[in-house]
Amino acid sequence: MNFLGIIPARYASTRFPGKPLAVLGGKTIIERVYSRVNDILDDTCVATDDERIYQAVAAFGGKVVMTSVNHKSGTDRCYEAYTKIGNGCDVVINIQGDEHFIQSEQLETVKHCFDDPETQIATLVKPFNADSPFELLENVNSPKVVVDHNMNAMYFSRSIIPYQRNADRQTWLQNHIYYKHIGLYAYRNEVLREITQLPMSSLEKAESLEQLRWLQDGYRIKVGITNIETIGIDTPEDLQRAEDFLKQTVE
Repeated sequence: MNFLGIIPARYASTRFPGKPLAVLGGKTIIERVYSRVNDILDDTCVATDDERIYQAVAAFGGKVVMTSVNHKSGTDRCYEAYTKIGNGCDVVINIQGDEHFIQSEQLETVKHCFDDPETQIATLVKPFNADSPFELLENVNSPKVVVDHNMNAMYFSRSIIPYQRNADRQTWLQNHIYYKHIGLYAYRNEVLREITQLPMSSLEKAESLEQLRWLQDGYRIKVGITNIETIGIDTPEDLQRAEDFLKQTVE
């Protein structure tokens, strides 16, 4: 199968304007992400709505395409980019523009989800550690996932799922494996086209989680497991933490 990686990157951000062009370890974040995935996939492209990002990607030799400023999600931006440069690809992988520590094995895990011909959409989860502070499980900015026995997603929620009715909550992580969602998606090309035509669903509105639109409309989301921790960058403070982590890994 042929896999196309698309990295949606917009300049406007409420918490961190210009984030793709922020410098981490001497390189922009967008260059770091592009470099990490480009050798693993059959093709890679940045999809942006900003001329500054376009020029920055072109300057380091990356493939980049301009997309509309009106997209409400990275999925919509990916689809427009796919229509412009995606001829011949079987699967589009939507890679967040701040996943600067993404590992090759994580991408390989997502790719292998499509070994199953029934897979329409794939994503990643990471098990919470049994000794993690309960506050991490409670974090509404870290969506949880429940899966069936075939590793298909049953539901995503900002709440803790499942709720353990007859156990002290401080023991929940020891009693059950909880999965944290990692925001990496892959779609068969025809499925990507279809889901961008769907109206916002009631579950999506309730939880503000786009993937619930797809589940509610009957699409199947295959789940791959990773044990690699991701470090997202949503604020300038997160950038400093990532810089510190990068120095530690280099040392």
